Order: sequence, then structure tokens, then C-alpha cells
Amino acid sequence: MEADAAMEDEAEAAAPSPSSKRLALKNSIQTNFGDDHVFQIAANQEISNLAVSLSTNTIKLYSPITGQYFGECRGHSGTIHEISFPEPLSPQAICSCSSDGTIRTWDIRTFNQVSLLRANSSQEIYSFCYGGSSGNLLVGGCNAQIYFWDWRNGKQVACLEESHMEDVTQVRFVPNQQNKLISASVDGLLCLFDTSGHIDDDDHLESVMNVETSIAKIGFFGRMNQKFWCLTHIETLSIWDLKDTRREVNFEDARSLASEKWNLDHIDYFVDCHYSDIDDRLWVIGGTVSGTLGYFPISPDHAGTINFAEAILEGGHAGVVRSVLPASNTHRTIAKKGIFGWTGGEDGRLCCWLSDESLEAKRSWISNSLVMRSHKAQSKRHHPY
Repeated sequence: MEADAAMEDEAEAAAPSPSSKRLALKNSIQTNFGDDHVFQIAANQEISNLAVSLSTNTIKLYSPITGQYFGECRGHSGTIHEISFPEPLSPQAICSCSSDGTIRTWDIRTFNQVSLLRANSSQEIYSFCYGGSSGNLLVGGCNAQIYFWDWRNGKQVACLEESHMEDVTQVRFVPNQQNKLISASVDGLLCLFDTSGHIDDDDHLESVMNVETSIAKIGFFGRMNQKFWCLTHIETLSIWDLKDTRREVNFEDARSLASEKWNLDHIDYFVDCHYSDIDDRLWVIGGTVSGTLGYFPISPDHAGTINFAEAILEGGHAGVVRSVLPASNTHRTIAKKGIFGWTGGEDGRLCCWLSDESLEAKRSWISNSLVMRSHKAQSKRHHPY
């Protein structure tokens, strides 16, 4: 049985300043039935594929340009916390981690599971990443522990148990320094590790940074990835210097500052940050409970300011937006199609946005063959991290 998705009208964006950019909604796909949510959108930079994780514990694959539905990966028995394409290790694979304590790899051509790594039975896995000085490490952030596997043979090579006291929400290898790993936790700590050689808590923990509240997301930016941003579960934003491991800017009232920079509803939450290495610019992406998003540029100098929204995405969602994927993070041919990016949220919609007001954008369309009904799983609200 197939789901008919309602056609969405062109989004109209309110402009608080002359520099704000009007974005058009190309199409909106209803990815589920009932109360299921879109948690995350991921893209394959090697081939043109878009993956979406849902609260049904499934991953669905789409064409990023046409929205054509390809199929789904099923197997997790708990909430999927993160998905990622591990290219160039394997361009035909996507990986996922879950509350069921596993990291699974799926073949996107057959939608079958091809490998499984499992933490201890009591562990949930909230985040994972690939890296290491030899590129052979797969790291998982769990309940106050960090697991290390050699992805080539699936063997566990280390487990750090003393660095964090609560759930590890993010693990990320530092770009251009693949032996360096940063972990973030509900305990408010950011830990920097050197993963060279034998890995342990005592000899490989280089630095600890205290954010002083539960950490949701981190990401790197700057010409040499020398800085990183940090979003927390109480919607604060901070900017850190990686070399000196110190906080440069702390936006404790980030929502209020962003709300003053457009003429729409108050910003209720932040979805993510986006960095353009071409322009060397950073934006924080804020949203409202009604589903409107704004891209607010950040001046990460020591004064630290959040500036007027430069892009507004309005009219696509009817609820909280969980994931934003810019077209610049996808296959190189996608941006040439005039696509700005994709968003997914608690209304179960996957929206594609165009960066101009072309005629194509005004002919918003949807096909009733895009989404197939899947076996209904019990709906579960996503864990806050």
C-alpha cells in the first residue's frame, strides 16, 4: 500500500533585512504514517543517494533530485541515533548506530545488512565515526564509555571507561588530524584524545574542556579546522579554539539573540550549524515549533555576534525540524540543480528546497509512488541526544 503525500505550495519567506534570501519549496515527501518522525538526513558524496532515519527504527533511501523512493533498511530494534555514509571506504554502504547497542552496515543496492558490531548488552550507542592515523578505527559513543573497533576485522581494540561519567553524545575525529578524537557528553565535558598506538584513558587523554551543561552536537570549522562549535541541550552555543582548547565565545542567550534578527516567531531550538569552507563562514540554524527555519551567520571573533538571518525556510514543515542537510554536503552534481538542501522533522516530512525562484520551484510536485508502507513499529519519541 502506498502513501499519498499532500502537495506543498511554494514557501513564502519573510525578510527581516535586504540580505535575506528567499527559498522555494520544491517538494515534500510524507515518509511515514501516524506519529513517526524523521530523525536525520545523510548524503553520499560519491554517488547520488539520500538516506533518512525514522522513528520506526528504519532507514529509507531516496533520490536527492527527484525524491524517488529506492527502498529501506530494517534490522535495528531500538532508536537509530546516527546514520552516515562511510565513503570513500565503501561508497555502496551506509552505517547506523542505535539504542540496541549495535553499529550496522547496510548495502544500499540490496538494502541488506552486511556487518554488525555490538557493544556490551547494557550499552546504547549514540554516535560513531571513522578515522585514526591509519583510517582503520570505528569509534562508538555509549553510556559513559567509548568503544574502539578495527572496522577491517570487526575486533574491539579499546574501551575508554574513565573519561566521561554520563552518556557520550558525540564522537568525532578532527579533520586533517585523523589521530585526534573529540568526545562530547551529557556530563558537559569535551575530551580530546590521541588515538595513536595502544589506546587508554591514562596516556591518550590530552585535554578536557568543560562546557558546564549537557552537550548535543559539535562540529569543526575554519580554514584549517582549527575551531569547533558546540550546541547544548539547553540551546546554548559556544565557539572553541582546538589548538588552545579554550572557549572563545559563549552565547548563553543564543535563542534570544537569533530571535531579534528576524521578524518571525521566537526561535525555540537550534538544529545544527553549517560551515562554508569556500566563504569561510559559519551559520547557526534555528527553528520554531511551527517548522520555520532560519540561517543566522555567526561572527566568531572574541566579541561574538549572531547576525540577521540570511536564508529562511518557511512553509515546508508543520512541526519541529530535526535535521538539515545542505546541498554542499552531497554529490557535486546536486548543487548544479539549484537545490539548496533538505530538511526532515517530527511531522514525518522530507522537504527539498531550491536556492532560487525558478519556474521549477513554483511547480511543486509529489508522486504517490515515492513511499511504500512499511511494517508498523511502535512509535517512539527520539531520545534528546
